[in-house]
Amino acid sequence: MQGVLTGFAVIAVVIAVGYLIGRRGYLGDNGREVLTKLAFHVASPALLFTTLARADLSMVFSSRLVVTALSTAAMAGVFVAVGVVRGWGVGRTTIGALCSSYVNSGNLGIPIAVYVLGDASLVAPVLLFQLLLLTPIALTVLDLSARDGKDPLWLRLLTPLRNPIAVGSLAGVAVSATGLRIPSAVMDPVTLIGNMSVPAVLLAFGISLCGSTMPGRGPDRHLVLLSVALKSVGQPAAAWALAVGVFGLRGHQLLDVVVTSALPAAQNLYTYASSYRVGERLARDSILVSTVLSVPVLVVVAALLG
Repeated sequence: MQGVLTGFAVIAVVIAVGYLIGRRGYLGDNGREVLTKLAFHVASPALLFTTLARADLSMVFSSRLVVTALSTAAMAGVFVAVGVVRGWGVGRTTIGALCSSYVNSGNLGIPIAVYVLGDASLVAPVLLFQLLLLTPIALTVLDLSARDGKDPLWLRLLTPLRNPIAVGSLAGVAVSATGLRIPSAVMDPVTLIGNMSVPAVLLAFGISLCGSTMPGRGPDRHLVLLSVALKSVGQPAAAWALAVGVFGLRGHQLLDVVVTSALPAAQNLYTYASSYRVGERLARDSILVSTVLSVPVLVVVAALLG
């Protein structure tokens, strides 16, 4: 359990620093917005590029990835269905669907994979699936909804290529797939810039908590409760049912897929919500509550299946 506690402790400390920065006003009134833009337009694309450029794409295809993809689609689908019926709007429904299914496979998933599962590479398939498929689809939906269909069709079809997150991911995949060797004089600065991504996201998240009310209140409370329930309980339960009942996974393979599915919603979802100015409180509250709840959930999963 040291890996679980270590991962959460690191995140909590950086978020707390962000909260103190917000309270003291060190970055001024627009500090959160600047950090969000830095992460979304510069640092995160650089991080995704370097991560995927060095990734082994053959790791993507496995039964464990299929379980993850199906459980992700199920949770997102449930939220979308409820959002359509309740009329929550495209933007908020998309953010809520992400918060219900998009796991923190990076800054939290990696230490947990190392200390709980014994292999950091086990989160790589989930990370690649989210970066290559889930993120481009969700951001394309947000892009198109933000433009209200005013752009011509040919321009809307090119939407994924105008998104910095998608561009960074696709460029990294291209480098990995072709085996292109990038000189260190180019790769090192990109890596350095990418290293700002996680701290910037966490600091911006901490600043957003300054002066905010308790999570789960306000006009988005029903959306928050639904997304947290799906993320913290529904997704690991669905992953377990699919792994055992459909794919016959047992032992360590079963533990792998359930632990990764039980990870909380990723902090970068708040960056997406802030960048598109939609569902910001929904994202913030869902991330915070699911992160807190994931501690006992992961402990229970490890105790039952480990």
